Amino acid sequence: MKKNKIKIVLSSAVILLPILFGLIMWDKLPDSVATHWGFDGAADGFGTKPLAVFCLPILLLLLHLVCLFFTMRDNSGRGQSKKALDIIFWLVPLTSLFSNGLVYAAAFGRTFDFSILLPLSLGITFIFVGNYLPKVKQNMTLGIKVSWTLSNEENWNRTHRLAGKVWVICGIVSLFSIFLPGEALIPVSLCIAVAAAGIPIVYSYCIYKKHQKEGVEYGAMPGGKSGKMAGIISAFVVVIILVSVTVLMFTGDIEVSCGDSAFKIETAYWPDMEVDYSKIESIAYRDDLDVGTRTNGFGSARLLMGTFRNDEFGSYTLYAYAAAKEHIVLEIGGKTLVIGMGDTGETRELYKLLQAKIEK
Repeated sequence: MKKNKIKIVLSSAVILLPILFGLIMWDKLPDSVATHWGFDGAADGFGTKPLAVFCLPILLLLLHLVCLFFTMRDNSGRGQSKKALDIIFWLVPLTSLFSNGLVYAAAFGRTFDFSILLPLSLGITFIFVGNYLPKVKQNMTLGIKVSWTLSNEENWNRTHRLAGKVWVICGIVSLFSIFLPGEALIPVSLCIAVAAAGIPIVYSYCIYKKHQKEGVEYGAMPGGKSGKMAGIISAFVVVIILVSVTVLMFTGDIEVSCGDSAFKIETAYWPDMEVDYSKIESIAYRDDLDVGTRTNGFGSARLLMGTFRNDEFGSYTLYAYAAAKEHIVLEIGGKTLVIGMGDTGETRELYKLLQAKIEK
């Protein structure tokens, strides 16, 4: 820590620079500042001016200091590649400038196309980190930290050479995903993340099994019991992430129950919704609906829920299965709600039931 005192101070100062800018421009900033946007560039989340100016830089600074603390305390990482350590020093500061820059630009009237900006930034990050991964020496804080890499230097080096290539390829795929439809962005990004994390780990395990057959001995993990525990936790976290992504992508249901005075939509992974029949202005059955692009909500290979936007309705609310071909369109207090069930028969039955309830 003492040897890198100047770098720590400079990198921390860069993280906090957006606060200085916010204080200088305080009187010109609106009281409510956009902090979240949909893929169409429309703001769908807002925060107070103090929250926008102070919150994100301070959180990023805390993250930065925690990462530096554990990296510098890692005795197994002595003599670590200077270029690899630069990732720890400058990745969070660059993230602070980029993310807070978006907040301030939006506050002064700029708009963004996040269907381009998000994959572009992710692609550049993957390519940048991928170029450094092969240079990372065996340690307990940087790189692909599973028991097989941590207990064998050859396994570590081969795994990180492949990981570098995989991350660069993932970055290139992310860059080219800007040409895909907006609704494909989240599934593609998830697949890229799973590939970047999963392929190197599987490859490392294959090397380990091959070494076992060849009689190659694996030493103890660096750091003794604490090091072994860190490796186990890292592997466990990766498995949990992969399983969670798989569960989110391919599970969940939408259930609509019709009561005497209202119907209720109950879902997995997104807030439920209840609608009084008396507030429904019109109902229509559609077999030609273009759902458009999600601007806020949940999307997977199975479910599409939240706020969407298309040319016909503008911004509207959707609760539908991704495979739904036919939809129910409801106008409620000047707003549009669209429901699409798991199959055509189920959607038609729900439409008839809702129509009967509304006509009473």
